[in-house]
Amino acid sequence: MLTDDGKHLYVSWDEYHLLIERLALKVAASNWQFDQILCLARGGMRPGDVLSRVFDLPLAIMSTSSYRAEAGTIQGRLDMAKYITMPKGELAGRVLLVDDLADSGITLRAVVERLRGIPSIGELRSAVIWVKGASSYTPDYYVEMLPTSPWIHQPFEEYDNLRPEGLAKKFAV
Repeated sequence: MLTDDGKHLYVSWDEYHLLIERLALKVAASNWQFDQILCLARGGMRPGDVLSRVFDLPLAIMSTSSYRAEAGTIQGRLDMAKYITMPKGELAGRVLLVDDLADSGITLRAVVERLRGIPSIGELRSAVIWVKGASSYTPDYYVEMLPTSPWIHQPFEEYDNLRPEGLAKKFAV
């Protein structure tokens, strides 16, 4: 649900899963045949997992991080993992890169540039749920374009400040 001021988008678990399913349908409708899915951890892990299951393809994971300050609202230095985690083999052929959103576009653009430098990757396309109007990078597939670039409150954020003792209180009798 987008707030009246257009500055915040609140997404429930049900909405989140439906958006991932819509992303899968957009990719499928393109008739592009790909060999592997690479998701960016952490935000792309849930969409990547679902797409991996729907398309019955292996899932590789690359860890990236850029949100550091002010409870994750201010973008800091981009960190990219040196290695990509895969069940077997190498990242090769036609690869679908999956993340949750294109915010500033900096992370996706940097990852795409790095991946395009890998000779074994024949073709690379990208897919996200949301693209913010402020993004400098537009993925090949996306579900929603958000021209006002709202802060997206995703359902799993409830765990960002929850620690084991807080979770234990939830189950205390």
